[in-house]
This record gives sequence, structure tokens and C-alpha cells, in this order.
Amino acid sequence: MNPALLPELPPIDDLDTAFTEFCRDHEFWLDDYALFKILKVHFNGASWFDWPDAWKYRDMQALQQTRDQYARAITVLKWQQYQIHQRWQDIRMKAADKGILLFGDMPIFVGHDSTDVWAHPEWFLLNDDGSMNVVTGVPPDYFSETGQRWGNPHYNWDAMQESGFQWWHSRIDHYLDQFDLLRIDHFRGLEAVWMIDAACETAVDGHWEKVPGDALLSSFIDGLEHLPFVAEDLGIITAEVTALRIKYQLPGMSILQFGFDEFEDNPHKPHNIVQDNITYTGTHDNDTTRGWFDSLEDHVKNQVLQSLGLLNEHCHSWHDLPDAGRVVVDALVTQAMNSRAELCMLPMQDWLQLGSEARMNTPGTVSGNWNWQFQWEQLNPEHIDKMRLIIEKSQRLVNEQ
Repeated sequence: MNPALLPELPPIDDLDTAFTEFCRDHEFWLDDYALFKILKVHFNGASWFDWPDAWKYRDMQALQQTRDQYARAITVLKWQQYQIHQRWQDIRMKAADKGILLFGDMPIFVGHDSTDVWAHPEWFLLNDDGSMNVVTGVPPDYFSETGQRWGNPHYNWDAMQESGFQWWHSRIDHYLDQFDLLRIDHFRGLEAVWMIDAACETAVDGHWEKVPGDALLSSFIDGLEHLPFVAEDLGIITAEVTALRIKYQLPGMSILQFGFDEFEDNPHKPHNIVQDNITYTGTHDNDTTRGWFDSLEDHVKNQVLQSLGLLNEHCHSWHDLPDAGRVVVDALVTQAMNSRAELCMLPMQDWLQLGSEARMNTPGTVSGNWNWQFQWEQLNPEHIDKMRLIIEKSQRLVNEQ
């Protein structure tokens, strides 16, 4: 949210009790966040590990000096976070009144130049000067010869576990204050992580290292009646990762766009989708279903049509099917809604039959993403009637409010 859209900070004496309570309840991240933002500006945007030693290593006297010097600016930052929090809670309350759950997404790793790492370097694998010897990513596979080098710092799992996973509990509590259901991105990383030599420009030089994800998930059991998590288990997943997911009864993910190959055991094929999964036509990392189909080679398009039962004696090729892309999108939406999965997630772009121009994100790229925005005028009565009909026929919940 643009801070310019938020109310200005009132006189300090007029700050209400709710703001004071918010600052107290969120002290575990808010104080360091505000101070970090101020210091980033003060040091001209430099990363924290390039700051002068007093602030880099969090000398108490230096930090207090900054708090005193920028007291009002720090309060303004906290006030902005309070306003954003209040608006989000209003949205969540209105959603709950209509029986709508909010589904959040939590990256498993955090950025090197972040408040979390600066405030608690002991919980990350860092050198004494704040630099990294190893970074995160995934190894080479059939999608990429060099793998993916994400460049985040790895957790110091020994220190995390010794603290009773304090940081993780604070982080999860914060997310669950905003969402009803939480997807853990790269769930595979709670069983083992790919350690990449920081000097390597790709993800080739690395090794798998086990992590205590079982102990972490177990530590949440006492505080929660059930774990409201979804495991992002896409890609090459080992039996150990699947066993961890099943042990804690976490649903995995099935993506219909991934289900059109020659392997009958492909978990994304509709007949292999199980009840404890969530079915998607595609996720925020996929092209829209229309864009995906339009980009396929001719023989693959025909393979998709064949799998969907759309080829027959009158239609031998996708060329014979008027507006084949639209037909395929409708078929996948219907198939997703009628899958055995307990929950079905459909991007609005697919309901609206939008192409690649409405793609949300392209993994591995740093620009041109997250630009598409839904506009209410795009949703006409025909769309609404069609959505309602598909939902009713699939016997999924329809809220009449």
C-alpha cells in the first residue's frame, strides 16, 4: 500500500490506545523493522552488511542514538504499519462474515539484506562480517541444466532448534494473524536444503543437507488444533518429503497444466489427484491457462485435446476446433472443479479467459511481474452465471450471501 494513501501521523499526544497496543503486540518485528528502514535511508540504501560496524553489529549505544535522532520518523513508520494492519483486519473480518477464507503464501527463505537477518544473524549461516559462504537454491534438473541459485542465506538450524524455533513461531503467528490458510513455499526445504557455494554463480556446486523440519512442525502441534498449512510440493519430491507432509496431514498441490505428459504416474493427471491435495489449473508462477495452451507446439496441443476427450471423428486436430484455447480453458476449469481434491484454486485470469498478457509472475525474472490487476468491469453477468453453474454442478460450496 502506498503510504501516501494512509492518514498522516496525528500529534503524539493524540495517538490512541489501539496504536500503543499494536506496537506492544508486534514489538518482536516492528521495532527492528522501523529502525532498519531508517538506517537504510541514512546509509543511502546500502545493505546492512556494508554499514559502519557500530550499526552493522548492532552496538546498543549507536542504535539508541539513531532512535533518538529519528524518533518521529520511526513512529511514522510504525503508524503506517498499524494503519495497514487495521485495514487488512477489516478486510479479513468482512471476508469471514461472508464465509470466505484468506489463503496466504509464505516464502520459506528470507532475503540477506533484510531486517530478520540483520536483527538475528545468529540464526543464519553467515560469516563474521555478515557475508555468506553458502546460499539457497535447487540443483540442476530437467528444467534447468544449472539449477536455480536463489541467493538467500541458509538458516542456522542448530541455533533455531536450541531457541525452541522462537523465530519461526513468531513468523508463523504473524502470518496466521493475516490469513486462515498458509502455503509454505518450497516445503521440500523443511526436509533437506540444497547448499550452494556462495562463490558459484549457478546452483551446480551444491549438496543436500538434512534439516529438522519434523521437529519444527511438531513444535506447532501444541499451539494449534490443526496445522493450517499447505505444502508447496512441486518439482522433484522425494519419498521423505512426502512422508513429512503426510505425517502432519498437510495438503499438497496438483497443477493441471503439468498433467499432459506420457507418464501415467504423473501426480498432476486428474485421475491421480487425491483428496488431500489442492487442485489448480495453474498458479501465480504459471502462465494463464489460455497463454499456456496458445504457446504449445501443435502436436502438444493435440495431445492436450486428446487427453481432454476433445478429439473425435469430426475433430482431428486443434485446427478443427473453433477457438480451441477457449474450449481448453473451460475444460480445465471444469476438470479442476470436479477433481477429488478437497480444495480447488482457480486464478481469476482463467475464469476470464485471459492470455499471457495477464500472467502474474515468471519465475527466475526480476522485472515485469505482478502487474496484472483485476478490474470489476471485466466480470460480466455471463461470467458470473457460468461460474455459478460450474460450482453448482461440481457440488462445491456456493455461498448465497
